[in-house]
Order: sequence, then C-alpha cells, then structure tokens
Amino acid sequence: MSGRLKLAASFSILFLAGPGIACAQQQVIGAPPEAHNMKLVGTSDLQARSAYQPTIHHQGDRWIAYIGHHGGSDEIPAPVNPQTGKAEPNGTSIVDVTDPSQPRYLRHLPGQEGKYEAGGAQMVRICDGKALPTGDRNAVYMLRTFGGEAHEIWNVADPANPVLITRIAGLKDTHKNWWECDTGIAFLVSGAPDWRTRRMTQVYDLSDPAHPQKIRDFGLPGQEPGSTGAVPTELHGPISTGPSGNRVYFGYGTNKGGVLQIVDREKLLNGPREPTADNLRLPEIARLTMSAFNGAHTTFPMLGMPIAEFAKDKDGKTRDIVMIVDEAILNECNEPRQMVWFADITIENRPMMISNYTVPEASGSFCERGGRFGAHSSNESMAQVFYKKMVFISFFNAGVRALDIRDPYHPTEVGYFIPAITAATDKRCVKIDGKDRCKVAIQTNNVETDERGYLYIVDRANTGLHILEMTGPARAVAGLP
Repeated sequence: MSGRLKLAASFSILFLAGPGIACAQQQVIGAPPEAHNMKLVGTSDLQARSAYQPTIHHQGDRWIAYIGHHGGSDEIPAPVNPQTGKAEPNGTSIVDVTDPSQPRYLRHLPGQEGKYEAGGAQMVRICDGKALPTGDRNAVYMLRTFGGEAHEIWNVADPANPVLITRIAGLKDTHKNWWECDTGIAFLVSGAPDWRTRRMTQVYDLSDPAHPQKIRDFGLPGQEPGSTGAVPTELHGPISTGPSGNRVYFGYGTNKGGVLQIVDREKLLNGPREPTADNLRLPEIARLTMSAFNGAHTTFPMLGMPIAEFAKDKDGKTRDIVMIVDEAILNECNEPRQMVWFADITIENRPMMISNYTVPEASGSFCERGGRFGAHSSNESMAQVFYKKMVFISFFNAGVRALDIRDPYHPTEVGYFIPAITAATDKRCVKIDGKDRCKVAIQTNNVETDERGYLYIVDRANTGLHILEMTGPARAVAGLP
C-alpha cells in the first residue's frame, strides 16, 4: 500500500498553506501505519471526501459499504468525481467490499451543497425490502440524510444505480438516525422548524418507504414548541432494541452536558402525541445526566451480559450495560477529554456508571499531533461475531481502538490501528495569537463491523476507508479462527 506513515515525534515540517496560515505536518507521507493486533486488509480513497457513517450490508452474494459524507471544505467545496469528471457536492459513497482486499468504488451519489456540517449526506442506514412489513420485496432501501434539510429513501437494489423513492423535507438539521428493518419504525434525528432545539426526534413508520407515515415528534421537555426557560442539550442519536426489547436508548449532547435517556418504546409509539412536557415525560423510564464535561454521542445497549466474576453470586450474574461514547470536537485538546463510559442499567431506573476508557495521551503525544484527540463513536452492529465481546471505538488522531468488554467493569484495550496519512489528508487548525496554526493528522471518524469479522473505519480529514481485521490474541477474544 502507498501513503503509509509512522509518526516521528521529533519530526516537523513547516510550510505556508495560505496567508497567515502556518502548517506543521507532523506525520510523514510514506511511513507505515501504527498497529497492534490489527491488520490492514484493503483501502479506498473515497474520492478524498470527508467521511462519517459507514453501513455494511450483505446484499445477495455481495457485501456493499454505504458511506455517508460531511460537506466539502473551504479549499475544495465539491471534489471532482473521477467517474463522471464533474465536481460534485459530497454525498454517499457506495463501495463493493465483497473482496475486502480489493474494494470497488461503484457510485458517488451527491448530497446537499454546502461545507462541513452544512452539506453532504452524513447518515446512512439500509433495509431489505423483503424484511420490511410492506416494502417492495425486490428493493433494497437506503435511508440517508440530505445535508440538514431532509431525509431521503433510495432503492439501491442495483447499488451502482440508485433510484430516489421519497424525501422528508423542510427541516433545519439532521443527524444520526436509527431504522428498525423488521418493523419499519424509524427514529429520525431532525430539526423541526417549530422546536426550540437544533436536533430532536421525529418518529416515522417507514414500513412502506414509498409512503412515509409520521407518528410523532419527541425530545426532552423544554425543547418542545412554546416552552420557556433553558433549552436542554440537543439530541445526537438513538438506538432501539425493537419490539422484543421495547426500549430506545437516546444520547443527547456531544462534548458536554450529556444525557442517556431510556425510553419505553411502546409508550413512545402509542402514547399521547401532542408535544407537551407531560407527554414527553410519559415514555421515559430513566435518565442518566452526565458531567458538564462530557457528551453522549453513541448509546450502545448490551443487555443480559454474563459476567464471569459474578458467576457464583446468587443474584446479578448477568447485567444490562449501556456503553456511552462522547465526541471530541475541538482540535489539539482544547476541551475536557472525551471518553468511553459504561453504565450498569440492570436496575433500570437507577443507572450507574461503572467504568471508563480513554487512550493514554502520552502513548502517542496525541495532543501535539494535530486535529481532534478523543472518542467519537463505536461500531453499532449487533451481529454475534463481536456483540458483547468486543467493541471498536474511533478516536480521531489515535485511530481505532479495540476493547475487550466481556467484563464491562474492567474494559481492556486489545488492539489499535492508526492509518497513514496520504497526500489527500486535510489539515486541521487552531488559533494561535489570532493566526491559524495547522497540522496534518489522521482523523478516524466512524467505525462499523460486518458479520464476517471485518472492521471498516473512515476518516474525517479525507483519508478514505480502511478495512481491517483482528490478529494475534485479540482475535481469540471474538472467537475468530
């Protein structure tokens, strides 16, 4: 592979990237990636587009990666698509990863014009039509955001030739949705124009994607139209356990004022829908308010976990756990450390933090590397290969981290991979005496896994997709051969 690197802590190149902008390129193009118990299998440059959510779907006899993108940058607001020869706003990359060592880029589907968080098509989820209650059995549906203004559903049965099915528009923001393929219920992170917050939840029945049916709006009391006083922190994203688990876990906040909210799904769907404070409180079972220092980007439930240490105890042999991942948003450690937290919710109305994890800063001088350092997100697949055994955390300039969580009271790092920068890797800047000081560093943004045991990480700073697999003793943690 080309474009690999290893950080040389004492190596720094200064050059000018524009008037008043000094860039310190502390990582070196051409050196290898940094890794432990992980191996690089394959890469795609994703047309040098800033990437957010990867979703991997087993589609017939193929495996397809659908990857959402942030908007463009100031320097390149609309990168050129080599397949069309045209400049296109960042949107969705569709990549055939059937052979993970040779990913094949199939299609770029442009999103909303705009830069950074204001454009692109960050979020993507996939459901087979044959799984949805009333979908077209021959269709494969892609739910994606369209910048901040809409949610869209496309038929990607032919992933190289998507067909737009419907659009839910008129919003002021969007973000990290959840879609139940067996029921069609979707929890859409939206910005309803009359609500007092940038992001809340719109619950839709998308069991027939061609005919979306809105169920209700939902959020924290104080966010609803007509309320007064302080506005609670905005939603980041939900994860539902569906009708069998009857719970939805909402994460609010990113890098401060985080909230884990546990909600009764049936009451949310079938309770009174008028957005009054009492009606918003009705489905809530519990709320864990975090420190003002930390947010709740991802709230990942792992219920009924057997705990080996407690095997001989009369009670509590199994525990219900939610992993809460913060999001670092400021470059070069200009905020409190954003981390990973584990909450025991076995006594559901009394959730309790039991452990945490962070990458030690000194292990790679990460505050000096440039860009963000801290947690961002986890894989969200509940496939048996890793679920309740191992999780993967994107940590921006510290790459992706593999945690053995079989004992969630003592999570243990068992592997990591920090990709190499390339010529496409974008700079990240901080203000020093009123001027931009910029550095080039990897920014591993999001991570997902598939049922085969491969990891997929994507980069916020335009470095593309890296497909990985576990090696060494860490592979045994997941029970992989």
